[in-house]
Parts: sequence; C-alpha cells; structure tokens
Amino acid sequence: MDLLALADFNLVARHGSFGEAARATGRPKATLSRRVSELEGSLDIRLFERGPRGLKLTQEGHALYERTGTLLTEIAESAAAIASGSERPRGRLRISAPMLFSQIAMGKLVATFALKYPEVQLEVTTEDRGVDMIEEGYDLVIRVNPDPDESLIGRVFLRDRLVVVAKPELERPSGKAVAPAVLRGPGTGSTAWDITGPEGKSRIAIKPVAHLSSLIMVRDTVRLGVGAACLPVSLVAHDLEAGTLVHWGDVDGPEIALWALYPSRRLLSARVSAFLDHLKDAFPTGEPEELAAYLHSGA
Repeated sequence: MDLLALADFNLVARHGSFGEAARATGRPKATLSRRVSELEGSLDIRLFERGPRGLKLTQEGHALYERTGTLLTEIAESAAAIASGSERPRGRLRISAPMLFSQIAMGKLVATFALKYPEVQLEVTTEDRGVDMIEEGYDLVIRVNPDPDESLIGRVFLRDRLVVVAKPELERPSGKAVAPAVLRGPGTGSTAWDITGPEGKSRIAIKPVAHLSSLIMVRDTVRLGVGAACLPVSLVAHDLEAGTLVHWGDVDGPEIALWALYPSRRLLSARVSAFLDHLKDAFPTGEPEELAAYLHSGA
C-alpha cells in the first residue's frame, strides 16, 4: 500500500472534501484526488461516495480512516520528535478507566500528569464495559482482571484484595447466626462469605439489608453501622487503621489486578509511555496499601 496515498486519503477524510484539504495544506486539489483514486484502485474498493453535496465516506472508507488515522499521526509525531531531538510527549491521549478507579484516583493522576506534560491533551472516559481500542480510538485502557486479548499488550500496575469489614459495634456472627450485609449490585447473589482470618477459614452467613450500585456507597453505608460489607482493602485501609471499621477476614477468591493496556499493533507513543511511567511513579510497588496512601496524600 502506498503510504503517501493513504496519508492523502486521511487528509481528505479529516477535512471532508478535496477543496478543504487542499486549502488547509496548500496541496493541489487534483493531486489529492488522483492519490485517493489510486488508493481506491489498489484496494479495489470505493472509499468515498462522490455526489452533488460533496464527499461522504463509505463504510469501508470510514473503517480505513478509523484504523489508520491514529497510526499515521503517531508516525508523524515520532518523526517530528526525532528530527527535533526531543521525545517530549504531546498531542491527545485518550484513556478509558473503570468507574471506581476513576472516582477515587484518576482526577489526581490526570492533574499531576497534566502539570508535568502540559503539551498533552488528556481525554478520559469512565466506563466498566469492554471497549474496542482500535475502533473507538483509545490510546490506553485501564481494566480490572481483563480477559486475555492477543491484540493488546499490558502490565499490572496495582493489586488489591477484598476484605469483610464492619463497625466495631457490630458483632461478628458465630455458628448459624446471620450478619446484616450491604452488597454491591442487584438483589441476587451470595448468601455467605468465605473468608480467611486469624482463626483460619470460615463462612459467614449474610442477610442483605441494602443493594447499592457503587462500592463507595457501600463503604459509606457500612461506616454508619448498617451492616458488614465486602470491600477492596484500598478503600477501607484508613478506616481499619483508625479503628472506625474492623477486619473480619480476607475474602477467598482471585486476586484483583488493575491492568494498563494498549494495542499491540500500534506504535507506543511518547505520551502513552509517559503515562505508563506516571502510573509506575504513583504506585511503585502496586500494593493496595499504596493506593490507600495515595488517595489520602497531598498532590
């Protein structure tokens, strides 16, 4: 594939017409039209619908533009950085992060990164769903225990674990007694927690008293003594240290790992590398207590 023709196609797609692209770049309109036609011929597909109202990307043209636009931008930025002798991060950085991590940590991470790299324009969206990084144009996604994906490269930057906590006044049940519980999610699920504490493994039967959609809501409700809850230790470490909540035990189950992921087919830009380093600087060991300390420390 002719990369110059591909670059001209992206230029026209970005500006919406041959005339606008020519005026914005000083390139001859006829040259841009010829390049796009040659690209369509080499691919044997139509990339634009040409009509009296102007150009419109075809479905194939839209897919090609979405998949190649970011790559060409990164190539141009890399070349410019090398030519100037600088690898200073610049440009737009699109990140998708899960709800809880965004609520408790992303604001501070974004602020400190922006102060360090003012030439990077950060765009962060908060969602727990799986995203298609290529199709949706993300440079980096943060996910909890993601499914394996051969198209992505990633690293774990934080680990956490679930603990059962309650107010000191709430007595931990024994035998067949049932504990009032505040749960995250809809009204179906576990009727007991399997935990490991100082006395070894045990099972705590629970009776839900509230179902909430946010772990922060669950923690705030437990702080007021409504019931016990299963929460990430990073979210309650300071409560445990202060004695306002007590630890009934660690929940048996898989480790919670936060991953930073990026597409394996994409060049690792200076801004993505810088944000990965920023995460490492913020959480050098990646332990849950480190996240708890980060949340309560000054900027």
